[in-house]
Amino acid sequence: MSPSPEAVAHMEARRRLALATAIAAHRAWRQLDRDNLQQSWMANVGNVLALVVASQMRAAEMTSPWLNRLLGPENEDRPDANRIVPAAFAGVDGAGRPLGGVLMAPIWAALRLVTAGRPIVQAMLAGQSLLDAIVQTAIADIGRAADSVGMTARPGVTGYIRVVEGGACSRCIILAGAEYHTDKAFLRHPRCKCGMEPVTRDHTPDAPLPKDIVAAMSEEQRRKTFGKDGAKALAEGADVGQLVNARRGMQSAVVYGRKLQITTEGTTRRGFAAHRLIAEKGAAKAGGSRFGDATAKRLRSKTPRLMPEEIFRIADGNREHAVRLLHLHGYIA
Repeated sequence: MSPSPEAVAHMEARRRLALATAIAAHRAWRQLDRDNLQQSWMANVGNVLALVVASQMRAAEMTSPWLNRLLGPENEDRPDANRIVPAAFAGVDGAGRPLGGVLMAPIWAALRLVTAGRPIVQAMLAGQSLLDAIVQTAIADIGRAADSVGMTARPGVTGYIRVVEGGACSRCIILAGAEYHTDKAFLRHPRCKCGMEPVTRDHTPDAPLPKDIVAAMSEEQRRKTFGKDGAKALAEGADVGQLVNARRGMQSAVVYGRKLQITTEGTTRRGFAAHRLIAEKGAAKAGGSRFGDATAKRLRSKTPRLMPEEIFRIADGNREHAVRLLHLHGYIA
């Protein structure tokens, strides 16, 4: 099976909860006195904190009913055994920091912009954007933490798969279908709404792979998620994992007398692209490493690994040349 309808519904219900809470926080933010931002936020932040904490508790309360629907009730003879305590999750963000302090960040961000001479409208919008990220992320993180605890409390759960939300970012898409042990932390980013589904002996979801998700996307969705050149690379057969991971090490460099966008990702001897690049130009010692058996794997390709954007620019409309370069630099298997 693909992610079960219950898992998708669970993720969507939590997403709606986070969004509704963020909208309510927006209302409180818009009520601030623009002539006295700090004091007016101090008067309102307590109400926002209470609102977010209540939503965090609600997010945690969703876990047990969801697992019961998905896997059946656990500990029927002792219903309170290993029971999730929603209040234990609330009041902090995903990093464990007190939420009251974290909710001060939006006003400090707004005040810094005002002090720098930016228009008050711009400062308010920046603060609201940060508030939105804090609220939605805090609820999603606590909900996933409760899910992790709930799954860990069930001996029959051996791991979980990642359930990717609709419109997910490229970094989340390449994690689709991956299975993790229950004690493995969930990889997420601010505003990440992806969820998880437990794996047991009798319940083994078969999540769609990244290439399946990309194949189902429209051209417009691909451009929005991967960028214009990324979408073009995918259309030419580039591997989505290589394409996305390359951006993690992206930097500028002067190569052959030209300033190009390159990446260090995948260029050590262990990297997918390095096998081809080293074969063409040889290897050099990676920064900070020493030659020797223990560190030979850190040898890095002498040939800079180009980003897809540079490959298309260099190819200048020559599809055959672009495909050759995409293959050489590891974007096409």
